[in-house]
Amino acid sequence: MSNFYEAGKAAMTSNKDDWETPQQLFDYLDLTYHFTLDPCSTHENAKCAKHYTTDEDGLAQSWEGETVFCNPPYGRDMYEWVRKCAVESRHAKVVMLIPARTDTRYFHDFIYRKPNVRYEFLRGRLKFEVGGGTAQLGSLPINARVLRMLEKQWRCRRWLRPRASCSRATCAGRRCS
Repeated sequence: MSNFYEAGKAAMTSNKDDWETPQQLFDYLDLTYHFTLDPCSTHENAKCAKHYTTDEDGLAQSWEGETVFCNPPYGRDMYEWVRKCAVESRHAKVVMLIPARTDTRYFHDFIYRKPNVRYEFLRGRLKFEVGGGTAQLGSLPINARVLRMLEKQWRCRRWLRPRASCSRATCAGRRCS
């Protein structure tokens, strides 16, 4: 539960940081991206056959050549996870599910006004899962965002389609901007 109403407490706190991605949202995203790696999961809630647990430390592993779905722990290590996704996006396709917190260092250092990053806000609050079912306590007190870190040459930045299939006049035959 949030300690928002207690004097001096943070508005975005929780007793847990391992919120499980709703299967319906993952399935929807997987139809588009065909994920091959979940770098921050448990064996019980992994969304991909290839996954890393806390013991295997996804931050220390290479994600090269993978299509990554990353729903990182929503705690003090968020900056490190977003940094890792930014670094790995040079040689992997990365999609993150993170809180919509535009006031954070990680947002300004790795997301805001970065040409290879696209993000969209999810409407309302996301109902996370516990053990494969919706959390009994309701939703985490944040609005979430899906963040895509893309290689510049991988897709048309304006439409998120393979460049060859983009027929938009401003994109066809030249670098999309």
